[in-house]
Amino acid sequence: MITLSLIVLKTNQLQAQRDFYSLLGFQFDYHRHGNGPYHYASTGNPVVLEIYPLPKGITTPDTTTRLGFMVENLDILIDQLTASGYTIIVPPAQTDWGYSAVVQDCDGRKIELTQL
Repeated sequence: MITLSLIVLKTNQLQAQRDFYSLLGFQFDYHRHGNGPYHYASTGNPVVLEIYPLPKGITTPDTTTRLGFMVENLDILIDQLTASGYTIIVPPAQTDWGYSAVVQDCDGRKIELTQL
């Protein structure tokens, strides 16, 4: 058996990404390890989501990574994301994998949200 325990996103929009992923239900602490960079790390979920600044010399975040999360109340969440100005790429619809939508985070990553 294998279980995912950590996702690390690197961005040049730390606070904006924290705000976006907070709407999805993540709660964050702001800290650093030793002399490393300050970053956000989620708390209270089985999967830790960390939002780090881009490494030196890198100016553009990777947007090819696609993430998927199971969420409660998908329609309400989509309304909140829309009201906050986030891009909804695929509106909620029934799919082979459940009631899902695809949204875009601040860097342009596609985030699939599926109703629990």
